[in-house]
Amino acid sequence: MKKDVLPVQIRGLLPANSGVALFLGNDEKVFVIQVEHNMGAVIGMALRGAQHERPLTHDLIGHIFQGFGISVERVVITELRNSTYFARLILKQENELGSKLVELDARPSDCLAIAAAQKRPIFVTTTLFQTVEDMTEVLKRIGDENQGEEPEQT
Repeated sequence: MKKDVLPVQIRGLLPANSGVALFLGNDEKVFVIQVEHNMGAVIGMALRGAQHERPLTHDLIGHIFQGFGISVERVVITELRNSTYFARLILKQENELGSKLVELDARPSDCLAIAAAQKRPIFVTTTLFQTVEDMTEVLKRIGDENQGEEPEQT
């Protein structure tokens, strides 16, 4: 993996007034991305491996990818501009002609839902990771305050 990205995981989800606070990070730092309530619920269900009676949008996308021999390689949270996070979905298609990587611009919430559903790795650019506020203590404090009701951890 290139040195300009770092692996992160979804460390917790916390409902908030304006949506869901999605805590992403590693042992060094945790940061927050706000997502809409419904996306937070979808990501939470994917992390728990919850089954749905009918496919959700991200399940459908996964089925389409599978039908065309496309796999999700990884997700990269790339930058924060004007209070908006940006992400890239990295796909790989293999067929009799060879292998092709495709990189798509996508909302971080969609990327994270797909990554959670398909158990694919999540990365953040080193530049972004160095600039985001460390929310490790906030996540820990919320967990301590809610003992037994702590934010969903992964």
